[in-house]
Amino acid sequence: MGPGEQAGQSDGPVILDRPVTLENWQTAPQLHWAFQHIEDLFPTAVISRGVGPVATLAHAVSDLTAIQVTLYDGTVLEVGEIMAATDTDGWIVTRHREVVAEHYPQGMDPDRRHLLMSVSKSLIGTVAGALVDRGLLDPTAPLTTYVPDLGRSGYAGATVRHLLDMRSGIRFSEEYLDPDAEVRVLEQAIGWAPRRDPTVPHTMYDFLLTLEQKDAHGGPFEYRSGETDVLGWICEAAAGERMPTLMSRLLWSPLGAEHDATIAVDSAGAGMFDGGICATLRDLVRFGAMLARGGTSLTGEQVVSPGWLHDTFRGDPDSREAFAASPSETLMPGGMYRNQFWLPYPDRDILVCLGIHGQMIYVNPATGVVGAKLSSWPEPQHAWKLFSTLRAFDAISQAIR
Repeated sequence: MGPGEQAGQSDGPVILDRPVTLENWQTAPQLHWAFQHIEDLFPTAVISRGVGPVATLAHAVSDLTAIQVTLYDGTVLEVGEIMAATDTDGWIVTRHREVVAEHYPQGMDPDRRHLLMSVSKSLIGTVAGALVDRGLLDPTAPLTTYVPDLGRSGYAGATVRHLLDMRSGIRFSEEYLDPDAEVRVLEQAIGWAPRRDPTVPHTMYDFLLTLEQKDAHGGPFEYRSGETDVLGWICEAAAGERMPTLMSRLLWSPLGAEHDATIAVDSAGAGMFDGGICATLRDLVRFGAMLARGGTSLTGEQVVSPGWLHDTFRGDPDSREAFAASPSETLMPGGMYRNQFWLPYPDRDILVCLGIHGQMIYVNPATGVVGAKLSSWPEPQHAWKLFSTLRAFDAISQAIR
């Protein structure tokens, strides 16, 4: 199936005697292949690495698989056992600029891009931070400052900060197993799912304008993918540039990425900002290393300011309270969500980027350790797999510091 063609045609790839279709590409066993071939299923745009130098990664690979990990229930497993039990397509650990572990247990090519799902959100949040640093985006400004049309949606009165921290009052269900939840209806709008309702708009931005307000803006944290899609729209309007070229210029090129990334786009060319970016595993640790180094990439480029990262780690005085008041279970007591990143611990500065079906970047600035994992869990969410992986990276970080 060629780039730009819709999944579901009869000549699509066959996985275990079943073709990959629009209905099944996010289900096992098809998703293992689909997550590594998004460009073959859907229209995408290139996020160019540019022509600058590649951030070199020295290889000093060790065997970390025997490191013991104490899980939340007291069970002790080895890192290798956790990676084997969590549908891992690839995992990598770096310290400063050295690769200390890199594994592809299911045959994924190291140069193969993989769908990041909601790890994409943290990339969009970083672009927003770079725009704030340049004075082009004001976190306190109403969204209508940049996109006046949002004044006729439920986002009227919301600010950029509300999007960054997912604290608007918008009605948006993130129930992945409910086909009528907004997170799944959004997929109908962009062409990632069969159209169940003919009244659903045919573009991302037209769908976002239909969202309604249910509560006051600035209330509790509630995880909603639509927030990032509006944030991406705001970034484009503030910069006067579409996200693929904007992200290339502000993030991917100065990062010293080795490969181009891609982003899925709708019929009007708008990006799937909340979960449609695809990148290689090694480029994810280059992104994480930049965060661990206070916003400076391994090539020496300042991507975001130390002040933006300080704000990300500290949050507002009520950020942890808003997180604790979330109507959905976060399973991170004392944690926080800030600037499109998860901060899972109240007493350690750890940044985490998360995506459904098992995508993760782990950043520990204190030890210089960065970990990344790309997966194909059969289920969108799985608490044991997520928190076992988080504990594995914690244990690695302590063992090699």
